[in-house]
Amino acid sequence: MTMLPMDPSKKLSFNRRITDGDLVIVYERYDSMKPVKISENGVLQNRFGAFKHSDWIGKPFGSKVFSSKGGFVYLLAPTPELWTLVLSHRTQILYIADISFVVMYLEIVPGCVVLESGTGSGSLSTSLARTVAPNGHVYTFDFHEQRAASAREDFERTGLSSLVTVGVRDIQGEGFPDEFLGRADSIFLDLPQPWLAIPSAAKMLQQDGILCSFSPCIEQVQRSCETLRSNFTDIRTFEVLLHTYEVREGNLGSWQDNEKGLGSLKSCKKRQRSTNGLESSVPRTIMARRNGEARGHTGYLTFARLKCTM
Repeated sequence: MTMLPMDPSKKLSFNRRITDGDLVIVYERYDSMKPVKISENGVLQNRFGAFKHSDWIGKPFGSKVFSSKGGFVYLLAPTPELWTLVLSHRTQILYIADISFVVMYLEIVPGCVVLESGTGSGSLSTSLARTVAPNGHVYTFDFHEQRAASAREDFERTGLSSLVTVGVRDIQGEGFPDEFLGRADSIFLDLPQPWLAIPSAAKMLQQDGILCSFSPCIEQVQRSCETLRSNFTDIRTFEVLLHTYEVREGNLGSWQDNEKGLGSLKSCKKRQRSTNGLESSVPRTIMARRNGEARGHTGYLTFARLKCTM
């Protein structure tokens, strides 16, 4: 694995004041956020009032700012996690549950060289870039020229252009460029026919390098695994599902579970201490209910490690 010396001066950091030209994520409420580029004369109009950009300049990321009407929003840093939630969807994207899994199982650390085919909307690319910083690099390819150009613009906006290079190339038909032979620590494929790109990917990886292929259909997974067996070992496929829970204090009678029945509701009793430090005789019941169906299924993630030839 390529481990390059880290330069502290190049670390990605949002521990600074907002300046003219910065990109901020405006948090309006839990279900409403939007990216805004700061302009000295700019004004944001929303349901909470008018917000002058000039009032934001000089404030730290995370600040709570008020409008003339008394409404407020939060000015958040454009981290990969938030950018994934607000970016323009040019294609289907991976969300945090899948992205976290990919970064961990590809064993990506600062200084790594990562190849990606299927840039799409750049959701995964953004997290990969943050992970390899400050001295690693992500080389991502998309066959669609306009998508590649849009992704390039997004990386400029989020300050990641020095960590990501976007290329236009049909990896399924042409393979990865020869300049990456034996250089990549990890490779990620998001292609309709990934088995066509796997032979090229095997040549790009360093010894013991790891490949991940994302596919929405199990038939794609089966065919990819057949191809992987030639040059790869430790082949594993995962489906990542995310369950969210609502937690509250109360009792079974006050919480009608009208979706999945009481089987999805869990409870525990917790003794409550009074102001004099003694335990109250009336315990509190803390309940957790699953919110609907599992979320997060976008497809299957197949990982494989390049066989050592030495």
